[in-house]
Amino acid sequence: MPKTEFWQWYVEESAPTEAHHHAISRVFFEGRSDFQQVSVIETPVFGKMLILDGDTQSSQGDEKIYHETLVHPAMAAARSIEEVLILGGGEGATLREVLRHKGVKRCTMVDIDGLVIDLSKKYLPEWADGAFENPRANVIVGDALAYLREDRGQYGVIISDLTEPLEDSPSNLLFNHDVFADIKARLAPGGVYVLQASTAAWHNASLHCKMARTLRRHYAHVTSFFTHVPAFDTDWAFLACSDEIDLSVLARERIDSYCSQLSGENFFYDAQTHARLFSLPLYLRRMLAAPGATF
Repeated sequence: MPKTEFWQWYVEESAPTEAHHHAISRVFFEGRSDFQQVSVIETPVFGKMLILDGDTQSSQGDEKIYHETLVHPAMAAARSIEEVLILGGGEGATLREVLRHKGVKRCTMVDIDGLVIDLSKKYLPEWADGAFENPRANVIVGDALAYLREDRGQYGVIISDLTEPLEDSPSNLLFNHDVFADIKARLAPGGVYVLQASTAAWHNASLHCKMARTLRRHYAHVTSFFTHVPAFDTDWAFLACSDEIDLSVLARERIDSYCSQLSGENFFYDAQTHARLFSLPLYLRRMLAAPGATF
């Protein structure tokens, strides 16, 4: 195969000595919002990509792996999904997946960065697939922390699709005990709080374990699950939190019934995939069980 020449590369560093190189075939946008550096590019392998502060958020090629994993296990498990709250999720893909279920009456999405939402509407319309215009969507451009403090609603599912709580991230302030208490106060009985929770490979799972240890102080069940996301070039982890439901033992029949009520076809998630998501390797189980740092 002849070598293709590219003038630019997007290099995502996962450590000072590790990086994933993506050849850039097109740059749609590169600039800074009031909160973070934002890039929208196109690559030969993964298609269009959204990048925030140098980190891949999602790619056209495999965003459904991430978004179906984030949304559907929690939605399948919750007692009620009539009212759903999304924290973050500027691309609109998390909103899209929630609204695929006919049982959802309203989904409120709160994202602080209006530029990301506007760029996603302009350059990444496939992500939302019309979700922003859905009459059941209540999209708020604003501070999720302020919303949690002021809101008095009750939600069957709360989904955190925020960036990782790194020191230089606008999401950093949303990972502490006071905020987790605010989130739990908004969760209806039988509800599930689910969040993207950093990386889960053997060499980079420390932040995920820190998040899990912190949330165990708030919920009876804090369950890790993960999958490989090729565009991220690593295993990506999630946490499902509930006082009543352990998602790792969700019945196959319940998942099948839930999936049968979704509009369109799933790309990644079903009952068999659910079992795989919650089958953690020994190294990760040991890391999660060990004492360590919390927020």
